[in-house]
Amino acid sequence: MLHPLLIETVGAIAACCTTLCWVPQAVRIIRTRDAKAISLWTQAVFTFGLVLWLAYGVLLGSFPLIVANTVTFALAATILVLKIRLG
Repeated sequence: MLHPLLIETVGAIAACCTTLCWVPQAVRIIRTRDAKAISLWTQAVFTFGLVLWLAYGVLLGSFPLIVANTVTFALAATILVLKIRLG
């Protein structure tokens, strides 16, 4: 059986990778005020999926899932709102 700390560490590293990849996209859209290249439906479904992953993390009590999906949701929701506003 794997040590729980090892499992949580793998989760934390994965969470950092998948969360941080959204920062450049959000920053670019905020700076340029241009969201035309973003698909509204894809971004909406992705953002909804993050809400579900966050709920899953809360139900499991998994700190990496909770933190990563909270931060990623904030970034994705920002992109979604800007897509709706800017087109």
